[in-house]
Amino acid sequence: MTPEFDVLIIGAGLSGIGMACHLSKECPRKRVAILERRQAIGGTWDLFRYPGIRSDSDMVTFGYSFRPWGEHKVLADGPSIRQYIEDTAREHGVDRLIRYGTKIEGASWSTEQRCWTVAAHDETTGEKLTFTCKQLVSCTGYYNHDQGFRPKFPGEEQYKGQLVHPQQWPEELDYRGKRIVVIGSGATAVTLIPAMAGQAGHITMLQRSPSYVMTVPGWDKPAAFLSYFLPRSWVYGLARWRNLRLQQLIYKAARRWPRQVRSWLLNHVQKQVGPHVDMQHFTPRYNPWDERLCAVPDGDLFRVIREGKASVVTDQIKTFTENGILLKSGKLLEADIIITATGLELQSLGGMVLTVDGQKVEPSKHLTYKGVLLQDIPNFAYLFGYTNAPWTLKVEMSADYLCRLWRHMDAVGSDMMTPRAPADEKLEESVLGSMQSGYVQRGQHLLPRQGRSLPWRVVNNLKADRTMLLHDPVADATLELRGPAPSDAVPLPRRAA
Repeated sequence: MTPEFDVLIIGAGLSGIGMACHLSKECPRKRVAILERRQAIGGTWDLFRYPGIRSDSDMVTFGYSFRPWGEHKVLADGPSIRQYIEDTAREHGVDRLIRYGTKIEGASWSTEQRCWTVAAHDETTGEKLTFTCKQLVSCTGYYNHDQGFRPKFPGEEQYKGQLVHPQQWPEELDYRGKRIVVIGSGATAVTLIPAMAGQAGHITMLQRSPSYVMTVPGWDKPAAFLSYFLPRSWVYGLARWRNLRLQQLIYKAARRWPRQVRSWLLNHVQKQVGPHVDMQHFTPRYNPWDERLCAVPDGDLFRVIREGKASVVTDQIKTFTENGILLKSGKLLEADIIITATGLELQSLGGMVLTVDGQKVEPSKHLTYKGVLLQDIPNFAYLFGYTNAPWTLKVEMSADYLCRLWRHMDAVGSDMMTPRAPADEKLEESVLGSMQSGYVQRGQHLLPRQGRSLPWRVVNNLKADRTMLLHDPVADATLELRGPAPSDAVPLPRRAA
């Protein structure tokens, strides 16, 4: 059997388009297709449409290295990021590879036929679809696009106002002059509040416990200044080098000296909110980087709090009432609109059901190999970015690694690769094991496991990953390659970082 495609990519978001662009450059002769459930490019950035949606990483490092972000705005808004992904896909010719409106039902591997068969259907017509490929790559992220995490609140059925989750934001929502309560303290909440505060009557962030919130510049003034004198590529390179070093420095310092970094972060918040705001609302119970830091450009969240347009309440919900929320402290928060920014629902491999030679695959029972492949799953890869740095950095290295691996397989005549882990390697820690966020803890049982050592461990370290993915030989004792190897095969040279 000759598969229809050499590589089939699931998802046309930031990761999927990045993977396709790397293939177009490194493996131009391969037959590639991208299956996308939505009717547009963008993934997350097409899905989320709530006010103020933006990146929480600087765009110099969050954007693709092969297509520099062309603006000096540090945190970009959602529509701009979506346009950036669309433009990248078009410029590299991978937009024509996308099949929109295709929902994946499952994928099955046959060792005998040496291929994956992907079962899907057209969400518009209901037509059943089947695709076959040699290599299957999941670029679906790690959360459920159908629904976010939405706890059941006591008494919510008696609430007479509007109840909204950011993941299903109604386009016609009119919040002008309304009293709004946002339940949550994460990245979505700190984005929504300053974006809505200008038109809302008043907006309150109701949190059970605080998160770390860090101000970043809204505009990259040094890069903007240098752009008057230096070539654009130089300015981009310098800014990217600077931002990567700063990110690594802050993360490493937080892990090594958590008390000092905590004190620095809280002192910075105190200066931003002023003397009249109780710092208990911004003093988390955990150490920095046990969860992701929330970034706000030019302190916009703190500004609307200082101006009285927004406020923060730290308490627990006793019950919803007809007109708002009654807290356990006895305080009543009246609200015309309640927004449940309560987080994400984790999902492994986009909810795709995998089988290998008739046996169902449970990702949580398999180790991750180099953070890209899965133990005992042939010709399958998934792109999973950083949680302590811009997502795209890891995705690009993973895509580059896969291209190196596939070219090596072509050179030695191999048509099947399978990572094989030592018997005593597996730990119960998941690939997101270091994160303490609520959505991570709720979904740990769905995710692949980690091992005791490399290449079975996710280290979230740019230097170590660069060595492992870009410099180490693609073939090692734990990666089983099957297929006849020609005697004249020439090893591939190592790629520069």
